[in-house]
Amino acid sequence: MLVQGFNNLLSWIQLGILLFAAFALVDSAFRRPDAYRAADKQTKPFWLIVLGLAVVANLIGFFFLAIIGLIATIVYIVDVRPAVRQVSGGGGRRGSSSDGPYGPYNGGR
Repeated sequence: MLVQGFNNLLSWIQLGILLFAAFALVDSAFRRPDAYRAADKQTKPFWLIVLGLAVVANLIGFFFLAIIGLIATIVYIVDVRPAVRQVSGGGGRRGSSSDGPYGPYNGGR
C-alpha cells in the first residue's frame, strides 16, 4: 500500500513537471524571435527545441532526460523569460486606464 501511494505521488509530480515544461514551450513559441537576440539569450529555435525535447522526455518517461529537461525549463522560466519579456515590452509597469498616448489624462485641467 505504501508503494502504491508513492507511485501515485510520483505520477502527480511527473504530471506537474510535464505541464511546467509544456507551459514554457508554449510561452517560448509566442515570444518574438528578435527579443531573444536583443536580450542576449540563445535563439528562439534553440529554446523551442530544448523545451520540446523536455516535453517529449517527460511523455516517454526517460528519467535522466526528464531531469535535464526540468533544469532547462527552470532556466528558461527564471532567466530567459523575464529578459525576453522586458525587451519586448511585456514586463514593464503598466499605466492606468486614464493614460493617453502622451501621458496621463487629467480631465482638461
